[in-house]
Amino acid sequence: MAFTAFVLGPSPAFAQVSLGAAQEFAVLAGSAVTCTDSMVTGDVGIFPGTAVTQTSCTISGTVHVADAAAQQASIDFLTAYDAIAALSCEGSPPLTVLSGLTLPPGVYCVSAAATETGGVLTLNGPSDGVWIFKIGTGGTGALTGTNFTVLMPGGQTCNNNVFWWTAQAATLTDSTFIGTILAGTSITITRGTFDGQALAKVAVTMTGTQLCGGQPQPAIQFQGSVTGGGQIAVPDPASPGRASFGFNAKGNDGGTASGHFNYLNHVTGLHVNGPVNSVVVSVTNPDGSPNTIRFSGTCDGNLPACSFVVTVQDNGEPGTSDQFGVTVTGGVSETTSQRVISNGNIQFHLK
Repeated sequence: MAFTAFVLGPSPAFAQVSLGAAQEFAVLAGSAVTCTDSMVTGDVGIFPGTAVTQTSCTISGTVHVADAAAQQASIDFLTAYDAIAALSCEGSPPLTVLSGLTLPPGVYCVSAAATETGGVLTLNGPSDGVWIFKIGTGGTGALTGTNFTVLMPGGQTCNNNVFWWTAQAATLTDSTFIGTILAGTSITITRGTFDGQALAKVAVTMTGTQLCGGQPQPAIQFQGSVTGGGQIAVPDPASPGRASFGFNAKGNDGGTASGHFNYLNHVTGLHVNGPVNSVVVSVTNPDGSPNTIRFSGTCDGNLPACSFVVTVQDNGEPGTSDQFGVTVTGGVSETTSQRVISNGNIQFHLK
C-alpha cells in the first residue's frame, strides 16, 4: 500500500492527514487493549502485543490480534505519528489553554501538557476542514481532559478530520470528545463519549464509554422520535446536585427535525429551552439498531443566543440505566457529560 502522511498547501492550516491502514481501526494499541462496560463501533487492533481484555464490552467490528492487518495498521500509525511530530506549527501561535476557544482549521501546538477541566473547545469551519493539535511539542506533555467538550457545530459522526498528537499519554474523563488521538504512550477513556479513533503506541483502556471511529461514516438520520425526562447529577456524576430535563425530538423525512428541549440546572440556575433542528444516530448496536441519539437546537427565551447538543441512550425499561448528556454553547454555556439518569426514562420510538 502506498502511504503519504501529509500533503501540505501554502500553510499548515491546509495539512491533510492520512493514516494508511490505521484509518480502518477505531482502536489500535501496541501492547494492550482493555474494554470494560463500553461499546466500540469499528475494528480493534493490537500489534505486536496480544492482550485484549473485554468485560461487558461490545465491539461491532473485527478484533485483530497481532495479525497482518494489525501489523500494517501499526506500521502506518507510527509513520503518521512521526510525520505529525515533524510538522511545523508556523502560522499558529503556541497555546496554553484550549477551553473557551473557537478555532478555524489549522495546526495548533501546546509546548507542554494540556489540562482541560470543565471547558468547551469549539471547532468552527467547513466540513472538509482539518484541525491538528500537537500536545507536548517541547518533548514531554500529555492531554488530560475532565468534563471537557470538543464541539463541532453541525457535528460529524465518528469524526475523521480532527487529530490530536500527544508526546505522552491522553486521559479523558466524563468528556465529550471529537477527533483521532495518536498517543506517544497510552490512552485512557473513562465514561463520556468519544467520536474518533484511539491509536496508542502502548495501551488503550476504556471504561464505561462509547467510542466510534475507523472508516468515515456518514451521519445516520434517525427516522422516528425520541422522548424522555428525568434528572441527572451535576456538576459531576457523583455530586449531590441535580438538573432536570425533558424533551421530544423527531427525525423527519429529508433530514429535517422537530421537537422541543427543556433543561434546568438546580445548582447554577441555568434554564435552557428551545426547538430541536437536528436528530441523528450517534452510535448503533451490533444489530444496526440505535444505541445513542444526538439531537441539537437553539435556545429560546430571554437568554443570550445559544445552542445545545444533547446525547441520550435508551437502555430499556424501567429506565434506571438510561443516560443523558448536554452541551450548551454561546451566550451561556454548560457541559454535562453523558451520565445515568434518575426519576425518569428515555425512549426511542422507531417508525
